[in-house]
Amino acid sequence: MKITPYISRELHKDLRQEYVKYAKIIPLARWLDVKIPSKWYRRVVGGLEIICGIALTFIPHRRTKQLANWILLSLMIAAISLHWAVDDKLERSAPALVFFFMLTCRLVVEWQIQRQDKAEAAKASLKAPPAGSSHSHMPAKLAKSD
Repeated sequence: MKITPYISRELHKDLRQEYVKYAKIIPLARWLDVKIPSKWYRRVVGGLEIICGIALTFIPHRRTKQLANWILLSLMIAAISLHWAVDDKLERSAPALVFFFMLTCRLVVEWQIQRQDKAEAAKASLKAPPAGSSHSHMPAKLAKSD
């Protein structure tokens, strides 16, 4: 809806008006004294959301998913701060808050899975026989005499 009016013309028009306010108060643009066109700001944010959403949904590579998650999380933090800066009502900032918490939960779950994988790998390496030994059940002295 940020990119095209095909889904909802009214919502697209409303978003266009809102992004005019947001583009004026982007902190980095204000610090650098640069005017960012609201049209391109809206399109870039919408495009990043679509690309990262596709990556999270369809790309099985774990690091790609993590990168997409971090990009979306950064966008949600920026959205929440911009909503706060322009004194938007909760109904305007609620979607960004919900997605922020969902993405944060996804990161926590991913972190737990990585931690569990590392623990299982450490257990497996402790149970594995020493390299080069085909007789793991025999003491080292007997294995050498074969």
